[in-house]
Amino acid sequence: MKRESVPDMTDELAARITAPFSEALQDSVLDSADIEEFLTSLARGTVEELSRQGHEVLCGVTLLRRRTKATVASSSEHAQRMDEVQYRFDDGPCLRAARTGQAQYVPDFRTETRFGGYVKAVSDQGLRSALGTPIPLDGEASAALDLYSGEPDAFDEDVRAAVEVLAREASKALRMAVRIAHLADTARHLRTAMHSRSTIQLAAGVIMGQNRCNHEVAMQILKAASSGRNMKLHDVAANVLASIGQEIPATHFDS
Repeated sequence: MKRESVPDMTDELAARITAPFSEALQDSVLDSADIEEFLTSLARGTVEELSRQGHEVLCGVTLLRRRTKATVASSSEHAQRMDEVQYRFDDGPCLRAARTGQAQYVPDFRTETRFGGYVKAVSDQGLRSALGTPIPLDGEASAALDLYSGEPDAFDEDVRAAVEVLAREASKALRMAVRIAHLADTARHLRTAMHSRSTIQLAAGVIMGQNRCNHEVAMQILKAASSGRNMKLHDVAANVLASIGQEIPATHFDS
């Protein structure tokens, strides 16, 4: 939800909460092995920034796809369980935030009238307030940053505005993480393809030498063996190399 104007003190709070964390977000993208690890860093970092002594904030990240809804990261098992309460009822502030693209704030579950049976269920877990803030994404997926507290009215207007800024920063970093993950997958597929191709070509060379045939005939022999043995072409080629004591070749993509 776009804010047309924000009080000066809110700007200061947003900067105080998000400025040091923005760099950490970028670093966590580069340091994370995958997107789930990045989002876990996001959830735990959010808790660090918003919790204070005697007041622990719980944080999860909800991701909605066409047929699924799940917590893809959380600051703790407790936070994970609180998200799962929403999924049981298919409603709650975080699910609505992800679905509508608008922040949903519950100052006190004891007086909350939205969300049906979910309200009593989450109150029984000892929670008093919650904040769902959408994380803008491209495509059909949607996401939200889920915050919970055992105290009533734990997220005042200034904190809510600061979390909106944080969610926008997280959106930029998450999109970057998705792109990095895509590039990493592409590189892995390329390494696999080049490795497979090198093995097959070397095996074809062995068959050419053994049978005094050309490359086309050697490939036909490999493919026939692949079909007859119901094995992948690469595996047949690897067996050919193993039969003469030849190691499977490495490529410069493996370095």
